[in-house]
Amino acid sequence: MRPDTPAENVDHTAEAARLERTAGLYPEDAEALLLRAAAHLELSGDRPAATALYDRLLASAEALERPHLVRALKASNLWEYGHEAEARAIIEGIRTASPRDPAPWVIVAEALESHDELEAAHETFTQAVRLLLTDVPEPPYATHPLLFGRHRVRRMLGVAHDEWDAVADSVHTLPVSLDELHDPKRVWSLGSENPAELEAEIHRLRAELGAHRAALSRPFPVAILHWPAEELAELVAAYPSLASEYPSHQEHLAAIEAALRELAASGTPNLGVVTGTVPSYEAFAASEGSSPGDASLLPQYATTLAARGRAAAWPPQRGAACWCGAGRGYGECHGANA
Repeated sequence: MRPDTPAENVDHTAEAARLERTAGLYPEDAEALLLRAAAHLELSGDRPAATALYDRLLASAEALERPHLVRALKASNLWEYGHEAEARAIIEGIRTASPRDPAPWVIVAEALESHDELEAAHETFTQAVRLLLTDVPEPPYATHPLLFGRHRVRRMLGVAHDEWDAVADSVHTLPVSLDELHDPKRVWSLGSENPAELEAEIHRLRAELGAHRAALSRPFPVAILHWPAEELAELVAAYPSLASEYPSHQEHLAAIEAALRELAASGTPNLGVVTGTVPSYEAFAASEGSSPGDASLLPQYATTLAARGRAAAWPPQRGAACWCGAGRGYGECHGANA
């Protein structure tokens, strides 16, 4: 589906089938592609088929990159067509597992919120915020929905602002304040006969729409290409012309971290790391009609991987593993001198 295709003109069933076929051609990207296919099935109304795709992913012999995200999406979907008990059990399992990825937290908390489980939603948002943002000087973009969702639920519960609400206000950039956007009485203004109230509500709705558009139009990460040690050795052995690009693996890793920090210091947003493999790179070079030994293909390959959802955000969340794959936390590895 093209990004500019109007949603009402999308055949969600056909798009899901296309994505499933594509996943068969690119097994390394199957997780991301099948999640998109499941989303189209949900939009088509075929929620049992979407659940089948989530189950297919969870039963895969290959380890998933984001298993908690898949479980969260499954729980949200199950609840929408009557499987509340199973959905609640999955949500409780995710809360117990305490993933470092913000996305599963957002999905399960919003599922609780949408079913009027406001206290449980508040507890879930709060648990996630404390886990991911305690002692973090600047909340990463991916955690903003947690702060905004928690603020929204607290306004509906009628509780006073706290320190996390202040953090939500600090990262909110729209001209309409969060307090106004999340006012529980807004629904009444839509039925008002007072032109001033209606105009104010239209202004708030436009602000919300602008925020959603900004979120949806975020570019692919500015991605730096990372080669694991074995892959880099195979790459340079097969294509000696690339040896000048990669004098050694240690220098390669140091150059990645230095480039990312330089980009961050210059104000470049949405940074990420993509990990390459030699077979994938050779297939990309063949699709471009070029030799894998052509160094100019490397940044194009990185961009293509990022566009296929293969980028890991940089810097990693606090306590998360380092992007280099050494198995240590980022703060103990390449982030030690940050």
